[in-house]
Amino acid sequence: RIMRPDDANIAGNVHGGTILKMIEEAGAIISTRHCNSQTGEPCVAALARVERTDFLSPMCIGEVANVSAEITYTSRHSVEVQVNVMSENILTGAKKLTNKATLWYVPLSLKNVNKVLEVPPIQYTRKEQEDEGKKRYEEQKLDRLETKQRNGDVIFPIINPEPHTVGYSQSSLIHLVGPSDCTLLGFVHGGVTMKLMDEVAGIVAARHCKTNIVTASVDAINFHEKIKKGCVITISGRMTFTSNKSMEIEVFVDADPFVDEPRERYRAVSAFFTYVSLSKEGKPLPVPQLLTETEDEKRRFEEGKGRYLQTKAKRQAQMQQAAQ
Repeated sequence: RIMRPDDANIAGNVHGGTILKMIEEAGAIISTRHCNSQTGEPCVAALARVERTDFLSPMCIGEVANVSAEITYTSRHSVEVQVNVMSENILTGAKKLTNKATLWYVPLSLKNVNKVLEVPPIQYTRKEQEDEGKKRYEEQKLDRLETKQRNGDVIFPIINPEPHTVGYSQSSLIHLVGPSDCTLLGFVHGGVTMKLMDEVAGIVAARHCKTNIVTASVDAINFHEKIKKGCVITISGRMTFTSNKSMEIEVFVDADPFVDEPRERYRAVSAFFTYVSLSKEGKPLPVPQLLTETEDEKRRFEEGKGRYLQTKAKRQAQMQQAAQ
């Protein structure tokens, strides 16, 4: 579909959340279609996790986004989907790859939202594909468990914070989940949640550097629990790390299900977003250094630095491998 002004920021760059929402819609369609390909209990595929996705090139107003999805692995209860996003300048015909993402879905019964159904297997062209897919499955399963175990943090407002501190740029958004946000089963589309998370992360980044900002990448997004219609969700974001030209922002979503079934507030989704600051000409700008004040902020900064260096080393290794 063509990118319109309401898909983009004031500089004309398409929101990362808009692209993430399109990616999730493509993944949901293909995985739901596959899970209903054999006779059995009808189901809807629910998003469980998005692996790290890089925004390789900015997309602008007026360009056409083409999203394609392919199922690359199935376990007994989950589906791995690979999604590519191409942008096309319809005036010149020029095309470029803007995003590559990997998503994991689980099929939930239409009759019982808490019942996970079995996934029909796919046929692999070679044995190595199945072995590689199984390795990715085990890795994401372990990482999802580890992420859920460290999800106890809460963001509190800070009075008169100093510029470039964590408290100065942190932000929260409160949203009532309505019918238009939800699937046939009455829980929130993963793409809707990711779009809201990107909005909050973008506000944090813009507050920190006071310039035009764009999403550079998203670390793994883990969907720990479903969010049902009628919940009030709080999407919170805070700066965790800055390099010379990038900002890492932690975003998490908490749900208050007080309409149908009162229960304690719970952590539903968590992720790390990375943003870059751009000049009016679209060139990367230096990012103000994050000022850490508490021991927790210093610890999170060092953890973010570790993720940054790990990603940088992996990218350099990929470039060297491609050059050989």
